[in-house]
Amino acid sequence: MSHLSATNLPLEKVFSKEYVFTIPRYQRPYAWEVEHALQLLDDLTDALARTDEEAYFLGSIVLVKPDPHKPDADVIDGQQRLTTLTILLAVLRDLAKDELLAKDLHELITEEKKAWSNVLGTRPRLTPRPQDITFFREHVQEQGATTGLATLTDAVADTDPRRAVRNNGKALYAALAKRSDVERLALLKLLLSDTELVVVTTPNESSAHRIFGVMNARGLELSPTDIFKSAVIGSLSAADEDLYADKWDSAEDAVGRENFADLFRDIRFVFTAERARVELLKEFPKQVLDDYVESGRAAEFVDDVLDKYATAFTRTVTPYFGPADEWRAVNRWLSWLEQVDNKDWRPLALWALGERPDDPAFLDAFLGRLERLAASLMIRGINTTDRLQRYTDLLRRLKVADHPLTVSELDLTEEEKSASRDRLGGPLYQTFQSKRLRYILTRLDAILANGPGVAYTHSLISVEHVLPQTPKDDSRWKQLFDDEQREKWTHRLGNLLLLNKRKNSEANRKEFAEKKSTYFLSSSGTVTFALTSQALSEPDWTVAVVESRQAKLLKLLVREWSLEAAAAGDGGSATETSALMLPAVEVPAPAPESTSTDGAPDAPKSFDMAMRDVYVKAKKEAGYNATYFFEMLHQHGGLETARRLLASGGVSVGFTSLWERQRLDLTVESVVLQPEFQALFSDDELDTARRRLQDHGFEPGT
Repeated sequence: MSHLSATNLPLEKVFSKEYVFTIPRYQRPYAWEVEHALQLLDDLTDALARTDEEAYFLGSIVLVKPDPHKPDADVIDGQQRLTTLTILLAVLRDLAKDELLAKDLHELITEEKKAWSNVLGTRPRLTPRPQDITFFREHVQEQGATTGLATLTDAVADTDPRRAVRNNGKALYAALAKRSDVERLALLKLLLSDTELVVVTTPNESSAHRIFGVMNARGLELSPTDIFKSAVIGSLSAADEDLYADKWDSAEDAVGRENFADLFRDIRFVFTAERARVELLKEFPKQVLDDYVESGRAAEFVDDVLDKYATAFTRTVTPYFGPADEWRAVNRWLSWLEQVDNKDWRPLALWALGERPDDPAFLDAFLGRLERLAASLMIRGINTTDRLQRYTDLLRRLKVADHPLTVSELDLTEEEKSASRDRLGGPLYQTFQSKRLRYILTRLDAILANGPGVAYTHSLISVEHVLPQTPKDDSRWKQLFDDEQREKWTHRLGNLLLLNKRKNSEANRKEFAEKKSTYFLSSSGTVTFALTSQALSEPDWTVAVVESRQAKLLKLLVREWSLEAAAAGDGGSATETSALMLPAVEVPAPAPESTSTDGAPDAPKSFDMAMRDVYVKAKKEAGYNATYFFEMLHQHGGLETARRLLASGGVSVGFTSLWERQRLDLTVESVVLQPEFQALFSDDELDTARRRLQDHGFEPGT
């Protein structure tokens, strides 16, 4: 039976030759913040003022000490306290003017080799995780080290744990430097003689972990991920422990400790496609982790689950897959999703990024649809419960679908599109919270700027009215807009613009001409936003201007998010979609062409069928599955798909793939240039199609 002991010890016994502490590699990083460190100092200061003789109780630590006669001990719980106490002692050492006192304090921190000892060299009292040993020694444990913490840059303190050491040491040094030598000596005496820790020791790690949670009496509260890490790393062989502890730490550093639990919540959702019922600590082991740990596949969890989804998670926070053209759209969609006012979309994005990490065409199509869905849910003000249910239903379908881009849950119903249009056409400023309103307007601004890579990184973006909310009684605004017109138009899309400055209610009440020349311009006299520039191009601001602008801007958003109402009597869509879903089968011959009132064939429908035909031929004859093209046809139809591809900055991934297969006759550009379809496109669009083909050695019509 393993021997367990729990003893109250003063700190002078804890920081003595009886203990040499090591933080195991798999432990969570040092994470106390300045407020924790200063609270400890304040508590010790308060204890000095007490008149009773009771010791100040600092909590407990849990150690694995295989040999009770040797000082070596692994810290299972208590790292935060021991690290902060070491920093505090180092600061007191470096502020001590008495050399003997400084020497005695240094021996609490670092055990110097004695002439009669068999120990080789000096030993630090506390050895942090391997990746932080050198930093902690050079900036805390060495004599005089803490005097330089105040000037230590982030380039040196380059991880969260190192910055925490620097910040806490800097704060403690500044606070204690203001005290007199007498006050610091009194604090030191209290700290060493009248401050106690409960030191719990056990000879093996398994028994230490059993009391790990209940003994965490005072330090930074354990997060569920700390406990998951302990379970995973503790189940590995000694040979693998360091490697996988490093991998775990790398994932946590990449995601950030503050986001790490969110990553695990998202992983749980991806695995189960179910909404959370109880706290993560209870659900995650049962639904995800236990299967890996209990079957001896803990390493597989780190390699195949944690690493994959941590990488995906970081790309949702800082969207960047590199500068290659094919990834620009993916980066753009992730940037927009990150600005949505909730993160319920993120497990869906993680699923896609995990399933198809190297498929930019698929990710472009999927994330574009996901952004549309997320935006619509936000615009319609769907509550959290219903929103989560929508995403849950979608994920369940995606996990079993052969063609994920065709699942109906990824689309908006006619009712959802109608509700979205109604909300966008209404009094936006009164309807939406500021973050949602900014999302809609910056999204619109990017469309107007025609800049798919535009980034809205301004520190301040405010929404302002052109027609003031409360115009002055004697202003021209009252002549241009009567009460009923002001009531209708003031808060609608057509009357709003963006500024990268704080709103000024008094400046906003000025006449339009004066606002154009002063308030709506930046400090350098320029206009930052296309939405604002467009408004400033108007010579005057009248009801007709606002009404026209409202219609144009609303049309842009409706088109961007594909919120158009389905054409009445459109009975062919289901059949056409079914044909697309069976690309290995020849598309049936089209029905006889319908005829317009002037006797001309219905060219758009014929073009749509021709586009579908090249999709099938590309897969059957060239062995190319045009996933992105397939999705665009399904979402936008043939004509709009062609126009979007022609308007892009360069040739598509599909074009390049067909060029490599010497089948440019199956490209959109070739279909566009067929004589019977050229009337559907502008001269510029036809020139673009012709130039792309000729640049790649293909003469249209051959």
